[in-house]
Amino acid sequence: MAAKRKSTGRSRKESPDANELLTLELQEIHSAESQLSRVLPRLTRSIESEQLGKMLDERLTQGARLIEEIEAVFEEMEESPGRKKNVAAEGLINDAREHVQEIEAGAALDAVLIGAMQKTEHYCIAAWGTARALAQAVGQKSAVRAMDRALKEGGTFDDRLTKLAEKEVTPALLAMADEEEASEESARSGKISGSQNRASA
Repeated sequence: MAAKRKSTGRSRKESPDANELLTLELQEIHSAESQLSRVLPRLTRSIESEQLGKMLDERLTQGARLIEEIEAVFEEMEESPGRKKNVAAEGLINDAREHVQEIEAGAALDAVLIGAMQKTEHYCIAAWGTARALAQAVGQKSAVRAMDRALKEGGTFDDRLTKLAEKEVTPALLAMADEEEASEESARSGKISGSQNRASA
């Protein structure tokens, strides 16, 4: 008599179709943008670079528009954004939050936050590209247009962050390090001079 197979207690894996995968991707993007919209104002208040602040404000506006567009697509598809949190985006955003808590405001924090924003934007660009491909495959034109715009704006935003780091933030960070080194050297020279004066007295 054949032995009965033991039940593993695992549910059967699902095999979603392209429309369902598109819905899942859009839900992930909606969650990521919603989380980002809540943290960007706090990051903006913590930075020193005026230009970086303006860029984060622009990204906040772009994200709000993308959320609206995705919600319009959900209506067309008769779907909802859902409540599941995008944990990948959450990790990237929490990383930026921790930097604000641990690093004093100034060129160093600005440099680190540019890096954190670029990591987050690269993740978003990958997600937008995936959603765009799925939307094209199923003929969801509204989603294709929204993702096309997001990809264009995201690429521009990433490039501008790189240029800002190269032209303003990193030079300011290096200048700050040079000033600290010069100050330490001056303090050391003062101590040596004081010792020599005492020795010759």
